[in-house]
Amino acid sequence: MATDARRLLIVEDDAAFARTLSRSFERRGYQVRGIATLDEVDAAVDAFAPTHAVVDLKLAGGGSGLACVKALHERDPDIVIVVLTGYASIGTAVEAVKLGARHYLAKPSNTDDIEAAFARTEGDTDVEAATRTSSIKTLEWEHIHGVLAESDFNISEAARRLGMHRRTLARKLEKRRVT
Repeated sequence: MATDARRLLIVEDDAAFARTLSRSFERRGYQVRGIATLDEVDAAVDAFAPTHAVVDLKLAGGGSGLACVKALHERDPDIVIVVLTGYASIGTAVEAVKLGARHYLAKPSNTDDIEAAFARTEGDTDVEAATRTSSIKTLEWEHIHGVLAESDFNISEAARRLGMHRRTLARKLEKRRVT
């Protein structure tokens, strides 16, 4: 792919992080545009025609990065999408890839990590299975996060599916922020 043809859409609601990421990719020859919400995706794809996208898992206004991945992939299945999140979980990683993301990275990830993820076209059969056992808290968190993703980050619906009060779920989420 020619350098001048690389157009990167950054979907990130943290303005400082988005600015830093933009500058770094511009130095590498990418044309970069940034948006902060899911509502801006259609207009950005129409106006900019991105070849690559970096999508945060949780967006401003309660928007879901997974919904953004789905929208981008439906608009153009050739866009190379990497999901970047501060609170990774197995559930959201699986869903992101199913919805069209090429890779899923936990923050902090730098420009080298993201570019390497863009370049990966196949899985790695040499990755070793984790041997550590997960704690009960980690298993609970992954289950909660998976249900949240399935319910499109609707806390009331997720609480119903989990069989707990909405306020209880909200308190658990405040202990470990979902972004």
